[in-house]
Amino acid sequence: MAHPEPQYVQRGKVPMDPPRRKPRILLGACGCVAAVQFASICHCFSEWAEVKAVATPASLHFIDIESLPDNVDLYTDRHEWSCWERVGDNVLHIELYRWADLMVIAPLSANTLAKIAGGICDNLLTCIVRAWDYSKPMFIAPGMNTFTWRNPFTEKHLMLVDELGVSFIPGDDAMAEPTEIHSTVRLYLESRPLPD
Repeated sequence: MAHPEPQYVQRGKVPMDPPRRKPRILLGACGCVAAVQFASICHCFSEWAEVKAVATPASLHFIDIESLPDNVDLYTDRHEWSCWERVGDNVLHIELYRWADLMVIAPLSANTLAKIAGGICDNLLTCIVRAWDYSKPMFIAPGMNTFTWRNPFTEKHLMLVDELGVSFIPGDDAMAEPTEIHSTVRLYLESRPLPD
């Protein structure tokens, strides 16, 4: 009995693997001077990944929103509450955490580091972190002044987030350069398959 040919074998064409989807990366920015580089970070990732960005209220003092890539949606605390009207509506911080394959917070301020270490969730970014499934990767690139960095609380807070499995991208007494943040995450993704 003859078997029908598979549908993908037509006119001598060899079947190809289906194209892989782009990684979905959630970028977060906190309020410190290093946030002036956030647009550059967004550009690095948006060239090869789907990117959504989250900015704390304080970070908006430093981010030039007009310089963000056109294909990157920026979310703030205002969006968290404007899209929710009644019980049963989607909750933005949950939708963003579900959407993302991984999260990168760069820069991570001392204030937000302390909130994460203590489980505090009082803005969109920290609500995402509090809801995060730590089987998915999260990267942090702290940005703070030298005195704050050397404070004993900083080491304690970094140890607590390390216990969650968060990956630390170090800089030289400041936030790591955007290209270093980008290459660290890209190498990580190239070594692990994405979920379908």
